[in-house]
Amino acid sequence: MSSRPELQAPPEIFYDDAEARKYTSSSRIAEIQTKLSERALELLALPDDGVPRLLLDIGCGSGLSGETITENGHQWIGLDISYSMLNVALENGVDGDLLLGDMGQGIGLRPGVIDGAISISAVQWLCNADKSSHEPRLRLKAFFGSLYRCLARGARAVLQVYPENLAQRELILSYAMRAGFAGGVVVDYPHSTKKRKEYLVLTCGPPSLSTAVPNGKGEDGEGWSDDEISGDEENQTVSYIISHPLLPFSGQGFCFFLLFFFLERK
Repeated sequence: MSSRPELQAPPEIFYDDAEARKYTSSSRIAEIQTKLSERALELLALPDDGVPRLLLDIGCGSGLSGETITENGHQWIGLDISYSMLNVALENGVDGDLLLGDMGQGIGLRPGVIDGAISISAVQWLCNADKSSHEPRLRLKAFFGSLYRCLARGARAVLQVYPENLAQRELILSYAMRAGFAGGVVVDYPHSTKKRKEYLVLTCGPPSLSTAVPNGKGEDGEGWSDDEISGDEENQTVSYIISHPLLPFSGQGFCFFLLFFFLERK
């Protein structure tokens, strides 16, 4: 059986009462979630002005990532499909407001009310057809379209994902672009099999200087850029993708620009 939870059962079934408590009580998982959430908030690039923002935590689970948001002085709304996970969050007294819902059916928040969104290890679940009524492309379209609408103009969404393969990564990114987002993929520790992490960094609105995708982190924890890469591009194998929509989606008239930069060395 696959070790990927999204291939074993739908999230509302996989994360039952027992699994939700096991997940939340694991110190290792809590440490990983904290690090991923801190990095997502860093990539969110909120203004450093001391003003609390209202953030959306998509796939919030039992509130581990929400605790990081609270510790950083912001308010948050958490959305998750697992009743058991949200029940644990309530028992633990998290500070966020919790919503039980399926992100694949859209996010039912008023337009423009969210100052930023994060998601840790959740969006790749949309690529699986857990029910006969589930069509991944329609679910991704509903998710990204509603996310775009509820974000304030210029706000970012940072979605940490574990795509199963390149095709799945491209599928997720393409529907983000179709919804109107600008941005791309940031890859941290591209040389490491264990530490490698991918973040979709998306901005609500057309491309501008503020929508530039940040650099990923290298093995030493410091950021890297194309100025720091040696000329031996033949041994650089993993892609770093920057994407911008050039035209709004209309029928078959969707057009976007992809710049592929191969950065990981063998």
